[in-house]
Amino acid sequence: RNKRTPAEGIFIAESHKVIGHALDAGCEPVSFLMERRQIEGVSGALLSRCPDTPVYTADRETLAKLTGYELTRGCLCAMRRPAPKTVEEVTRSARRIAVLDGIADAANVGAILRSAAALHMDAILLSPTCCDPLHRRAVRVSMGTVFQIPWARLDKNWPDQLRSLGIKTAALALTDRSVSVDDPALAAEPRLALVLGSEGDGLSDAVIASCDYTVKIPMSHGVDSLNVAAAAAVAFWELRMR
Repeated sequence: RNKRTPAEGIFIAESHKVIGHALDAGCEPVSFLMERRQIEGVSGALLSRCPDTPVYTADRETLAKLTGYELTRGCLCAMRRPAPKTVEEVTRSARRIAVLDGIADAANVGAILRSAAALHMDAILLSPTCCDPLHRRAVRVSMGTVFQIPWARLDKNWPDQLRSLGIKTAALALTDRSVSVDDPALAAEPRLALVLGSEGDGLSDAVIASCDYTVKIPMSHGVDSLNVAAAAAVAFWELRMR
């Protein structure tokens, strides 16, 4: 990311499927890096869509030395970062929203994006301290759904920001006042944002207090919680708009 000149920012898309989704979303390719054998193979269709884009290539062993790891999916593409959307844009017609507050792990962010796209969320909102959804690993784990579901960055005082837009918030947290995720009051909300916290500490007391609901997923066998990506998938499915 380039704060001084955002238009020069890039991200890395990995694998043919992910690159294809990025191109479908209008992302501009800068250059390709791939195994030599890919040019006449499965990457040919991608390259035909980008006839003026430089292609850098070598055999697998050379690429592994350059990148420090095996390019197991065969192809990388450097692409221009798309122009950021505003919270107002992505929530204008959204009825179910996921808010990621301080989630730092790129794999978790990618998994949540994939679940949100698959399980009927309309938008993703990220707190200022949340991992970049265009981090290479987040893009890869999302399987390209980061280009299919709209997302935007929130302000520092995002609870007030959502309240001003008429969106109710539900914090996923274990407290004495938590209601079950299948509570009818939640399903009845016309516009609801599900707030997910960081991997270690979860949501802060201040964030929980600022939300309209506190929600839990009932557990068994003495298990107290799920990984944030797994919890997100359960909540998204249960609270989708019927």
